[in-house]
Amino acid sequence: MARVSQEHLDARRRQILDGATRCFARSGFHAASMQDVLREIGLSPGAVYRYFSSKDELIVAIAEEVFRDVRGAFEAAARQSPPPPPDELLAQVVGTVMTARDGLRVDGRAAFPGLVLQVWTETLRDERLAALLHQGFADMRGAWVRLVDGYRAAGQMPDDVPADHVARTMIAVAQGFIAQQALFGEASPDVLRDGLRALMAMPSGRANPSSKALGERPAS
Repeated sequence: MARVSQEHLDARRRQILDGATRCFARSGFHAASMQDVLREIGLSPGAVYRYFSSKDELIVAIAEEVFRDVRGAFEAAARQSPPPPPDELLAQVVGTVMTARDGLRVDGRAAFPGLVLQVWTETLRDERLAALLHQGFADMRGAWVRLVDGYRAAGQMPDDVPADHVARTMIAVAQGFIAQQALFGEASPDVLRDGLRALMAMPSGRANPSSKALGERPAS
């Protein structure tokens, strides 16, 4: 009997994960049954259960890929030297995340953003996924703290705010934009870049408040 190649096994596993991703993106992790997943993939139960013994195993495998793709986009952006300004950098990160497995579309929409949102929600009930998420978040924060250090070394950012505060804020902006894609439809990362650029151009507003602003009368 001919031995099945590793390439064939990897391709079959990819087929299963991509089909399950489309099914879950359309119906949700909990509304989609394993029978729905099997119909989407177009394989027999035995062919699928050879790789994944349950729907929960499929969900974990998909979540691991989501975390890997998101973390990888952040870490790749943080490795650039010199780093581009935050508006360009965050648009780059979001663009990379949004195009992850770009061929997977459901009803004309990219499946990945909705899947990311589902995975984040699933971590609230699944300790395994929560552990993956927390580790990934810690890795991203570390990468982006190094990025902030790069900004400061280049004289692009003052050092009066803890680097971790800046890192968490940049991550939150990217996460929020991904959530918008899932909830309200696709938008170009240029939208994020342009909005951040406008915000970054605002005066700092750190001047001492005037006596008038404080409601005080000037001395006579």
